[in-house]
Amino acid sequence: MCRTRADATPPNIPSASTALSRLNALTVAAESHQSSYDRDLFPHWITITGSCNTREQVLKRDGTNVTVNGSCAPTSGSWYSPYDGATWTNPADVDIDHMVPLAEAWASGAWAWSTSRRQAYANDLGGPELWAVTDNVNQAKGDQDPATWQPPRSSFRCTYARAWIQVKWYYGLSVDTAEKAALTSMLGTC
Repeated sequence: MCRTRADATPPNIPSASTALSRLNALTVAAESHQSSYDRDLFPHWITITGSCNTREQVLKRDGTNVTVNGSCAPTSGSWYSPYDGATWTNPADVDIDHMVPLAEAWASGAWAWSTSRRQAYANDLGGPELWAVTDNVNQAKGDQDPATWQPPRSSFRCTYARAWIQVKWYYGLSVDTAEKAALTSMLGTC
């Protein structure tokens, strides 16, 4: 299956004007419940279809010329990381990033969700929540929001902000003051 980079972009990223409207509709609140966060509260990489889990589905969706084995693990292909502009041919060099990190979602309201809603969030293929990106760039991002981390490739920051806002809006999560200011600034690059 051959895909261009444009085809590999996760779905449902709003326009800059829609993103700004949605950003302004979000509740601004300080983060909370950080001390009770545990990644295991978000069941992730569940089986999606056949033997393919969420991670493998994103690798197939976002890659070019991806071939998988009988257990759905990629055996060849290439992956372009929009965060830094690097292209990888070893799937071990690619992480699947939660656009809005699980810990950030938790502190922005997911602490009040049911386990099934957290599972749906952690495995959401219907929106711009999951991205195939360079592993060490994703690790540098960690649990940070746009007030403290932005993609090293500045030309991607508009898309990053639009995707981040969409995820927060779709799931009814709050933003803090510094995060909202950073997102507003990033939208200004669109």
